[in-house]
Amino acid sequence: MTRWEPVVFVMLFLLTSACSSAKPILYPNSHWQSVGKEVAEQDIESCKQLAESAGAEEGSGKAGRVAGSTAAGAGIGAAAGAVGGAISGAAGRGSAIGAASGAVWGLFAGLFHAAFGPSHPPEAYTNFVNRCLHEKGYEVTGWQ
Repeated sequence: MTRWEPVVFVMLFLLTSACSSAKPILYPNSHWQSVGKEVAEQDIESCKQLAESAGAEEGSGKAGRVAGSTAAGAGIGAAAGAVGGAISGAAGRGSAIGAASGAVWGLFAGLFHAAFGPSHPPEAYTNFVNRCLHEKGYEVTGWQ
């Protein structure tokens, strides 16, 4: 086993974990009880597909959060590196080292949060699916 295989395995695990999707939780009202769980699941999938065909994307928020975390880490690392470098007399070099290490830290923090943090789709997507389900007679209590 090469030294990169464990890193690749962990990255693939994190990326595939990040793709798991949240789904609406339905209140068992009279409509839900009359159609049953299987039909309700089919209606959820139908509403999700309708939302995506209308342009709302379920997973579009995660990549942006990871990118934002990476950029924030780079900025914080650059600032910290510049301060540390200024104290030691090499502000430019300290800033570059800080930016690189901060970007790596931000990337890993973003990937970890995307994989293990709350997995909520963008608001436009959830609003679309909620409205679709409401029009079919369901009551959405939240997403999980």
